[in-house]
Amino acid sequence: MEYYDVVIIGAGAAGMMCAIEAGRRGRSVLLVDHAKSVGEKIRISGGGRCNFTNLNISREKFLSQNPRFALSALSRFTQWDFIDMVIQAGIEYHEKTLGQLFCNGKSTQVIEMLLGHLQDADVELVLETDFLDVQKQDQYIVKLSGAIVNCESLVVACGGKSIPKMGATGLGYEIAKHFGLNIIETRPALVPLTFAEQDLGPIAAMSGTSVYASVKHGRTSFEEGLLFTHRGLSGPSILQISSYWKEGDTLSVDLAFSEPILAALQKKRSEYGRIAVQTALADHLPKALAQFVVSNIGIKGNLADQSDKRLMELDDAIHNWQIKPVGSEGYRTAEVTLGGVDTKELNAKTMEVNSVQGLYFIGEVVDVTGWLGGYNFQWAWSSGWAAGQVV
Repeated sequence: MEYYDVVIIGAGAAGMMCAIEAGRRGRSVLLVDHAKSVGEKIRISGGGRCNFTNLNISREKFLSQNPRFALSALSRFTQWDFIDMVIQAGIEYHEKTLGQLFCNGKSTQVIEMLLGHLQDADVELVLETDFLDVQKQDQYIVKLSGAIVNCESLVVACGGKSIPKMGATGLGYEIAKHFGLNIIETRPALVPLTFAEQDLGPIAAMSGTSVYASVKHGRTSFEEGLLFTHRGLSGPSILQISSYWKEGDTLSVDLAFSEPILAALQKKRSEYGRIAVQTALADHLPKALAQFVVSNIGIKGNLADQSDKRLMELDDAIHNWQIKPVGSEGYRTAEVTLGGVDTKELNAKTMEVNSVQGLYFIGEVVDVTGWLGGYNFQWAWSSGWAAGQVV
């Protein structure tokens, strides 16, 4: 039975970072994954250009039962540390919007960088190998599809349930339950939202239409793009708010964020009263959306026919559109999984399980979920780095 100091289950962003750091410390490391290649989420991220981190990392941009938990790892291996790795590898990058950093070239550059570091750190990488079972005695006895190995430290870095076609499973949660750990209920996050059949028709008819919008849930709001789809709503603002929304909740949408629609329509009424309301509105909204809003509140006739009260109703329908999604597109398209291993079970500095010596959970499998825009990759780099210092 072969022995390793560290066995890491999952060769994604967190698993590779942990393996690199542990290997650099002289630890013998086995990195295992059931996929044919490493870092599949890295490869598809950012439309193939990998949104690898964000300049604006802060505690407020991570969801967790304990939002402060992530601070330790994020403050010790920061976005600037990963940016330095990217620069040292000669990877050119750019800021897109809101601090989001992308590769100028293909995302495979980041994967190649990490693979190079794995090789330099003498990490043994084994792919297309399934994790079958683990038992803890004096050491961990890990049963894989191709072998049984012993290790002092076992790191679970196999992600969440999002994007199952990329190989995502609930394995990490199963391992946590095997050791008696509490799991915060999981659900899809950063995911498009869907509507009931009776509400979907007009929305689906606008499929492909996009606007810059503000989407609000309670006190939380996001001002970014919104996209109408044949299933419901998507776009950055919807993906962001989906992490806060739950079934039964209503969202408030401003379809013309920061635009003074009422004043503009009143001015046009005095100058061009004979034009149709939807025609006037189409100067501020996409034509299909203008038609939808006018039809939705039953306005008919020209601008000159509308009282101030009626125009105020139209303004409210645009700036305060109340919607109640019935669900989301689920893990199939969700970028991340909300919830996971309860942070109360873990040491924030080391990512080790408090009650089980030598067992660690890092990355998406933990109840830490970032906003859209590189935050979840930074959590993977930081939590992987933190565990890598001690395993």
